[in-house]
Amino acid sequence: MHDPRSIIDQTGMGARQWIVIGLMVLLNALDGFDVLSSAFASPGITKEWGIARSALGVVLSAELVGMGFGSLLLGGMADRYGRKGAMLACLVLMATGMYLASTAGSVASMIVYRLITGVGIGGMLAATNAVAAESSNTRFRRSAIAAYVAGYPLGAIIGGIAASEWLLPEFGWRAIFVFGAAVTAALVPLIAWLVPETAAFHFSRRNLDGANVTLKAFGKAPLAALPPPPAAGTAPRALDILSNPKLRPTTLLLAFGYMFHTITFYYILKFGVQIVSDYPPGYPPAQAATVLTWANVGGFIGSFSFGLVMARFGIRWPTAFMLLVGSLGVASFGLGRETLSAWQWATILAGFFTNAAISGFYAAFARGFPAHARGTGTGFALGVGRLGAAGSPLIAGALFSWLGNDQLLTVSAIMAMGSLCALVLFLMLPEKDGDELLAEADRKDEPA
Repeated sequence: MHDPRSIIDQTGMGARQWIVIGLMVLLNALDGFDVLSSAFASPGITKEWGIARSALGVVLSAELVGMGFGSLLLGGMADRYGRKGAMLACLVLMATGMYLASTAGSVASMIVYRLITGVGIGGMLAATNAVAAESSNTRFRRSAIAAYVAGYPLGAIIGGIAASEWLLPEFGWRAIFVFGAAVTAALVPLIAWLVPETAAFHFSRRNLDGANVTLKAFGKAPLAALPPPPAAGTAPRALDILSNPKLRPTTLLLAFGYMFHTITFYYILKFGVQIVSDYPPGYPPAQAATVLTWANVGGFIGSFSFGLVMARFGIRWPTAFMLLVGSLGVASFGLGRETLSAWQWATILAGFFTNAAISGFYAAFARGFPAHARGTGTGFALGVGRLGAAGSPLIAGALFSWLGNDQLLTVSAIMAMGSLCALVLFLMLPEKDGDELLAEADRKDEPA
């Protein structure tokens, strides 16, 4: 084996690799808390500033818009300068934005600060997904990615407990952002110390010494040389995701499929607390925030267990099933509930299926994009996807303003349609992975 990627793929998982996967789960957990921190804080913000749901929708969308820009602008940075450097830069942006949000005194300033946070999160998601895929072997890759995706709701669970049981009752909504900033900053030295640059990135840069450093960190034998580089004019480029006709369909189907699903996914995550707080008889912010915690309990279980399902049955049909049932769960949210525990169960079920579908998409990102463009491809798909995420609270807020706050079932049914659109696009994906598609294109271009 002369390719460092094949060594990682075909040998057993060492302790350092599991540590890296664990840290990627932790980083995604941090992203989950940081994204939903504004939702936890939303009742307090609404009360203090006296804003309507439509204005709240703009606040709740701000970091999601930032995530779109971050995925598009910084996702390519992971392919150009390395996954590790991209993660460290994004952590600094996230910590800065979270701290500034705690000082916001108006809707306008909060939007700016949440945009900053979102840019960091967007870039982080593209880099960490690549690291999780490239640091695990073939046997455990789908499970590693599922565990990584499960980190997102795990962070929201821990953050939700901290918010509802400690931060909101004791200190108020601003403490949520201070807490997030402190935890984010604390992770910078851990990532710098424990996460090596991936062997796949070093290989794409023809860096033998770098690849051997990573192999040594993972307990693998060093290489004496790398395979010969591609012939002149055939070197792979990050922009192959759109310029190569074999990769373009995969890129567009993943990006727009993910976009439609996030419209549905973020509806409950962003508006659930406010809906439960307003729904008769009404619940105080700390109690209403518990539904978001329970939504992410369901999401964590769904994401983590879905890794076992994908390992046995693949990605395609299990993800399609989760998209279908998830859309039904979100639509049923609109039926309303009479007790807080009933609301919690409704969000657990919706969270289980919608988060499992997110795991399917992330596994499809790692499979659908070739190694040399994995950060760029994932960043592009996430960036386009964030259009749906950012649009979700805006669309929901506009629907409530147009139809009335009492039309919960109608609004929920409309918002659930996003996952159905995603289902259609997901089933249109090619069966082959990105590297296979590129190799197939290269064989066709060879002279007879």
